[in-house]
Amino acid sequence: MSKLPFPQVRNIVTDLPGPKSEAFAKRKQDAVSACVATQNPIYAQYAGGGVIVDLDGNSFIDMGSGIAVTTVGASNERVAKAIKEQADKFTHTCFMTTPYEGYVEVCEFLNQATPGDFPKRSVLLNSGSEAVENAVKVARRFTGKPAVAAFEHAYHGRTNLTMAMTAKVDPYKSGYGPFAPEIYRMPMSNPYRDGLDGDQAAKRTINWLEKMIGAKSLACIVIEPLQGEGGFIVPAPGFLQNLAKWAKENDVVFVADEVQCGYGRTGKMFDSEWEGIEPDVICTAKGIAGGMPLSAITGREEIMNAGVPGGLGGTYGGNPVSCAAALAVAESIKNDGLLEVAQKFEQIISKRMGDLAARDNRIGDVRGRGAMMAIELVDEAGAPDAALAKEIQKRAYQAGVILLSCGTEGNVIRMLPPLSMPEELLEEALGVIEEILKEI
Repeated sequence: MSKLPFPQVRNIVTDLPGPKSEAFAKRKQDAVSACVATQNPIYAQYAGGGVIVDLDGNSFIDMGSGIAVTTVGASNERVAKAIKEQADKFTHTCFMTTPYEGYVEVCEFLNQATPGDFPKRSVLLNSGSEAVENAVKVARRFTGKPAVAAFEHAYHGRTNLTMAMTAKVDPYKSGYGPFAPEIYRMPMSNPYRDGLDGDQAAKRTINWLEKMIGAKSLACIVIEPLQGEGGFIVPAPGFLQNLAKWAKENDVVFVADEVQCGYGRTGKMFDSEWEGIEPDVICTAKGIAGGMPLSAITGREEIMNAGVPGGLGGTYGGNPVSCAAALAVAESIKNDGLLEVAQKFEQIISKRMGDLAARDNRIGDVRGRGAMMAIELVDEAGAPDAALAKEIQKRAYQAGVILLSCGTEGNVIRMLPPLSMPEELLEEALGVIEEILKEI
């Protein structure tokens, strides 16, 4: 990775927001729908390594990675070079009218990289929501069955179908219905809250699947192996394996939504590898193309080929510039040892936050994998404490650290550092969290 033209430091030089960012915030208010929220009123000028520099020259430690998108860094040299080279050739032809090499090469990589030693096919799309929609489409087409099982705390997107699959109402679903039918909500394994082991949790879920839907009507199970917006919930060991086994025995397509937890974020290319499962279909997006819009579904050949020519696709799906970026991301993950970096980040975060939790009972749980870690904040009774999470987030911003919250109750602070972040910056960001908790 090349040397960046701005220092890798946390440095606040103005009141926040600074005057330039504040001016743009006013322009945003006059130009952008009020339904598009921005967490912090700062406007980025540069980003890369482990920092974001705003228009006023303030430098923030980036613990969000654009919500798990800039896994290889926001200005990765390989990615930037690949984008420029492809843009000089052409930016679009539409793969469905005049195909090009990059689309095929990305699909070849995904077919090889995703878990499972069986023939696969892939389709390239634009967003995580679109990937999930198409995973449901192929599952319904292949099985001839209508029903879809989603889970507590799930987040799958903001389109009509994926809003129906998403668990949290506000802000994602409120007032936007009616939603797509035949979506059923199942209990999720949540060891911190339910106290069940993987076998017990799976038995409960399978009972619901059989009693509330029935395998004869169920096209697919769609689940995040490590939940994202729902609170970075890691299911109990064996839960996903039991569900996948039941799905296989009952001709139900098992879909892993790895939009947030996939593509190197958790220390393997796909989080399903940690769980020892081989999904029938995997959805990818976010980190796949280093910030360029691209998503994909990759699945068993017989499932992906079950439709008719023209049944899948889209005008922009697999854009050539995005495909070039995706190939560069894959090269960076491999050649820069980023899977090992993610695992090292997990060790650092787990140790620092685990030690903090041992002396501060407001941290009820420390969980996650790789560079996808979180702390769940609770009150004296162990109930979710969303107000504390919001206060930590606010104070961290004022101190120069960008943190994201999540969880159905809004009481989880998630940590998604780019894998290009220097270790000392990660340690510094964790130190800021420690200091804030001391202050409150």
